[in-house]
Amino acid sequence: MFLHLGRDIVVPVKNIISIIDVESVKNLKDGKAFLKTAEEEGFVHKISDEKVKSCVITENVEISHGGKEKVVKTIIYYSPISSITLQRRANFIDEIHGIK
Repeated sequence: MFLHLGRDIVVPVKNIISIIDVESVKNLKDGKAFLKTAEEEGFVHKISDEKVKSCVITENVEISHGGKEKVVKTIIYYSPISSITLQRRANFIDEIHGIK
């Protein structure tokens, strides 16, 4: 299943590592440093120009050409949708499939 993060961005639920409230991260010294480093390294994708309410950390494992190497790509999405709403959507998807 997929989770809509805002605008035209959807990600597979299985790729989501964490959904974090951006204000709680920014209030921590290490949180600020983490986000700054992630932005500098090019891991951040801002979904829209609206106020950022949550960070969604994702990882996608891809098989390289030839099928011998696995490459892990990390993307942190800055979403205008609150972390609570995204979590509810993700749980709703689980409930539809009887996972919980």
